[in-house]
Amino acid sequence: LSDNQVIDQARLKAFSLGIFEKTFAVSAALNTLTLGVAGFAIFTGLLTLSNARIESIAPVWAMGLTRHQISALEFGKIIALALMTALAAIPLGVAVAWCLVAVINVEAFGWRLPLYLYPGKWVILTLTGVIAAALAALLPTIRLGRSSPAKLAKVFAHER
Repeated sequence: LSDNQVIDQARLKAFSLGIFEKTFAVSAALNTLTLGVAGFAIFTGLLTLSNARIESIAPVWAMGLTRHQISALEFGKIIALALMTALAAIPLGVAVAWCLVAVINVEAFGWRLPLYLYPGKWVILTLTGVIAAALAALLPTIRLGRSSPAKLAKVFAHER
């Protein structure tokens, strides 16, 4: 055989492994970027909603709750919502994964992949989501707790 017809398998394997390593590095970078964008989106959404919710919160303040109590309640609501979202997303994600491996792959390729479930990863993912929501909620709820009574009272000035 000539040199053009012989392939060095060790070099080919090293080349292939290098491609796989780059693929996994790109995937990890995209995961980090996605988490950062999602966290920023949650933060800006909560910041916007905190300004819009003043009209809803002012009557509760007028009934006697302190601004700090209202702020703590808002923070608790955000954490509860993040937890409920994560608890709803996990079964939905498992259902989508099952559809992909049991239906789509079988129809498209004629073979099926095994579906492995990792409950430990679900716990980590849930905690990460709740922590991200808590970090995103800190500034809006702190601003709410420090808002002036005049800002809350202005809500009643526009009512007729």
